[in-house]
Amino acid sequence: MALTLTVSDEVRTLAPGFTHLAVEAHGLVNGRSTDGSSALLDDAARRLADRLGGRAPHEDPHLAAWREKYTAFGAKPSRTRNSAEALAKRALSGSGLPRINLLVDLYNAVSVAHLIPVGGEDTDRIVGGMRLVRATGDEPFATVAGGEPAVEHPEPGEVVWRDDEGVTCRRWNWRQGVRTRLTEESVNAVFLLESLVPMTLAELDAAGAELAESLEKLSPGARITVHSAG
Repeated sequence: MALTLTVSDEVRTLAPGFTHLAVEAHGLVNGRSTDGSSALLDDAARRLADRLGGRAPHEDPHLAAWREKYTAFGAKPSRTRNSAEALAKRALSGSGLPRINLLVDLYNAVSVAHLIPVGGEDTDRIVGGMRLVRATGDEPFATVAGGEPAVEHPEPGEVVWRDDEGVTCRRWNWRQGVRTRLTEESVNAVFLLESLVPMTLAELDAAGAELAESLEKLSPGARITVHSAG
C-alpha cells in the first residue's frame, strides 16, 4: 500500500479494541449521485431499520462502544456523534440520507447498513502518510464556516486523523476536512472502516468486502485492494 496508515500508542492505550480496515482504490469513476446510488442508500436504510428493530441507533452495542470512547477523550457523544450514528439518525428521520456523489453514497450506504464509521479520502490530496493520534491542539483543520473557507484547531487530547499538512478528520470520525474529501473529480481514494469491540473481525471484513464489491461495480477498471484489519 503506497499510503501508510498508522495508529499511535496513545490511541491504542485509549481504545485497545480499536481495529481499522482500509480499501485502497485507483482509477475510480466518480460523479453526481444517480438512481443507482440512491437505491443503495434506500436499501441501507431498510437494512438499518431491520437491524435496530425499533431501538435508537445509540442503543446498538457497537455505537454504544463508540460513545464510550468519545467520552474517554473528552467529546460529548450526544452532541458530536460519530459518523455512523449521525447517518443512522438521518436514515431513520423524515429527511433521509443525503445524496453527495457516487463514491460518498457508496461508503455511506455501507456505514449505515453495518453501523460502522466509514470515511473516504482522496489520496492525491494526502500529504505524507495518515496517522491516528491525540492532537496537541495546534494542528490546522481546513473546513467551511458560514459558506467561507476557514481553519479550526482540535482540542488538546482529541483523537484525530492527520497527515503531514494537518487534520483530515476531527474527533476520530466525526467531521471530515474539505482538503482531502472525495469530490466528483476524485479518481484515487482510500476508504477507512473503523470498529471497536464488540464488532467482530468477521463483521468488519464483511463490511469491507461489500464496499469493495460496490466500488468494482461502479468502476470496473479500477484497481481495488482490501487491506486486512489492523
